[in-house]
Amino acid sequence: MTVERYIRILAGFVVMLSLALGVEGSPIFVNKWFLALTAFAGFNLFQSGITGFCPPAFLFRKLGVPDGNGACSTGKR
Repeated sequence: MTVERYIRILAGFVVMLSLALGVEGSPIFVNKWFLALTAFAGFNLFQSGITGFCPPAFLFRKLGVPDGNGACSTGKR
């Protein structure tokens, strides 16, 4: 798997978890402020699409995950 795929998995997980913890109808509801994580994930996806700066990509690269040819790639191999 590549950095971009891990980023998409991480973003999807954060959104789903924050919805599960922040929506009152959820069986694992904790507090509505968990919805702020959804907003943060959305903002991070938005800014990385515009600027190309993706903070989790640095972490995944440090962990040895190979780059792909996607938006989070530096173009280096």
